[in-house]
Amino acid sequence: MTPFSSKAYLDMELLRFTTAGSVDDGKSTLIGRLLYDTKSIFEDQLEAVMKASVQKGNEYINLALFTDGLRSEREQGITIDVAYRYFQTPKRKFIIADTPGHIQYTRNMVTGASTANATIVLIDARNGVIEQTQRHAYIAHLLGIPELIVCINKMDLVSYSNDRFNEIVSSFKIFASGLSFSNIYYVPISALKGDNVVDLSSSMPWYQGGSLLNLLEAIPVGITDNSLPARFSVQYVIRPFSDQYHDYRAYAGRMESGCLKPGDAVVVLPQNIPSRIKDIVNYKEHPEMVFSPQSVSILLEDDIDISRGDVIVRRDEKHPSVSQEIEVMLCWMNPAPMKMGAKYIVRQGLREARVVLRDFKYKVDVNTLNKLDTDKSLSMNEIACVILKSTKALVFDPYTVNRHTGSIILIDEATNETVGAGMINQ
Repeated sequence: MTPFSSKAYLDMELLRFTTAGSVDDGKSTLIGRLLYDTKSIFEDQLEAVMKASVQKGNEYINLALFTDGLRSEREQGITIDVAYRYFQTPKRKFIIADTPGHIQYTRNMVTGASTANATIVLIDARNGVIEQTQRHAYIAHLLGIPELIVCINKMDLVSYSNDRFNEIVSSFKIFASGLSFSNIYYVPISALKGDNVVDLSSSMPWYQGGSLLNLLEAIPVGITDNSLPARFSVQYVIRPFSDQYHDYRAYAGRMESGCLKPGDAVVVLPQNIPSRIKDIVNYKEHPEMVFSPQSVSILLEDDIDISRGDVIVRRDEKHPSVSQEIEVMLCWMNPAPMKMGAKYIVRQGLREARVVLRDFKYKVDVNTLNKLDTDKSLSMNEIACVILKSTKALVFDPYTVNRHTGSIILIDEATNETVGAGMINQ
């Protein structure tokens, strides 16, 4: 394997992708196959999995064990939590999120897919397109993931039938006509046998495309955060209160997107106060420019009342919205349903505020993509468009424009549990 810390690795383009689909469609096995066939598994890991496979009575190496690490996962043969794995090829490096397939763990799929550039939705060739397939594809669409790869898995169990492959593709295309992906690719595979995963299969000569790995190496990564307007979230105000730094005031935080440099004319939001960057400090260095996702301290030419959660933007770029009311596509993650008038804490970037559910616009039927506006409650794993009213102004972009400033989580005040995750619409 290429050394993980090599400069070549650090300079390579990164693709983040997640696997999704119903339970037992073969997501963990597919990832195990990718790692195994690209020789991205260390010898001690391979020995441990081979030993575990023998103990479980498997007649072959159980590739799913490379990702299913929890004891309960190995006992039941299912994925429960999100597992992240890393590998590389000469062309690209990858971060994979293996997400659960059970409906009760849909919220975990949202977590795993939230930072992905692409999603692989697996379909069991025997079962075709089912409800959980549609649910995961819709969530990937909702999260703004541009590239969708539909892998029809277990082709070996349907005799590598071209007709069965075409039937499933036609069925999925009908459903996906209402979704906004930049590209949708279809690949027939057998994760267990390795057909069309890393190498092309001789068992499916009718398939004219490349292998899954070829596709992962070629699909575009998309817009980088650095090409977006500058958004610097203030985390902490640095005031040393010492004789040496008597008047020193810096704002520590992170570049969520875009770039900033000394001399830039900026605006501090939500106060809408103009200023100019005097200096940028990164430990003992003074960089000429900072960009996402760097964490630095910024000094301004003017003394301004700035606190945690405020956002510094460039004056000559499009500014984010500032409002106490936001429209959100919300995925509910708590066993107790959300109801009208309920109060929570919203965390949007580094800003926190109390919010109340002011309006319930509609719930989404993931099977038909219809909008249901009669049911005013939201149960676990359901998705709805809601209006939240905040106690103080929030600074945000639409999620489709900027994931970092367009996403929120809702927190239960009493238990401090995360009960919902949302994407801001306006």
